[in-house]
Amino acid sequence: MVTWELAYSRHACNDAKKITAAGLKDKTQSLLKILEVNPFQNPPPYEKLVGDLNGAYSRRINIQHRLVYEVFPEHRTVRILRMWSRYE
Repeated sequence: MVTWELAYSRHACNDAKKITAAGLKDKTQSLLKILEVNPFQNPPPYEKLVGDLNGAYSRRINIQHRLVYEVFPEHRTVRILRMWSRYE
């Protein structure tokens, strides 16, 4: 099976520490594994974002926090932008 490469932004790396401290690491890890296999897999549902994040996608980690990412099909890469609340 061909997988997608995950690349992390500086924000996402900083968010990883918050995710672990908040006890959301397992949920986040399961979402990241899904993105490695197929970033467009549904379920779990995802939304295409608009505005400043036009072209990016979002999946819920929990009711408050989101995993926000961009997909680059030509390179089979998923760039993780944020792993905390995108509303901060």
